[in-house]
Amino acid sequence: MNDRSLVQIAFYAALIAALGLLPKVAIPVMGGVPITAQTLGVMLAGVMLGPVRGALAVLLFLFLVALGAPLLAGGRGGLGVFASPSVGFLVGWPIGAFVAGLIMQKTGSLRVLPAAAIAATVGGIGIVYLIGIPGVAFMADLPLMSAAIGSAAYIPGDLIKVAITAVVAETVARGLPRALLSRA
Repeated sequence: MNDRSLVQIAFYAALIAALGLLPKVAIPVMGGVPITAQTLGVMLAGVMLGPVRGALAVLLFLFLVALGAPLLAGGRGGLGVFASPSVGFLVGWPIGAFVAGLIMQKTGSLRVLPAAAIAATVGGIGIVYLIGIPGVAFMADLPLMSAAIGSAAYIPGDLIKVAITAVVAETVARGLPRALLSRA
């Protein structure tokens, strides 16, 4: 891995942290798992950096959180967040970024906009929810179906994040194609 890759990984980890500065919205039925802008950073990391670098950016972010840096929305940090109902979503973030990056690589024949939308939807929503919902159910002592139904509140915001991710990827691909590392 070269210096440029390390800088890009650090940049996307910082972007995820910066998105945590936006106010969170707590969902009482979901054990307090908040709606945050940070999943936008997860989607962008995978779509823009590709599978490995995207996952590494998210893992770097989560490592800093585990060390106690208050980088999650609402100023949360430390090992305690990994014992909360959010843990499944946090664990799903690097996997979702990896899958989003992989889809971007495998859909090279598609235009960037639809490929990024598909990648962000499957990786940033599908994979993250696939891991996050059981995590909420277990940690908040909810039936799996209740956790799944409660997660529906997140979908409209996540679809907006998918659209933003796709537009950003398309814009970057037009202006600076080399910056879209998932397609390089």
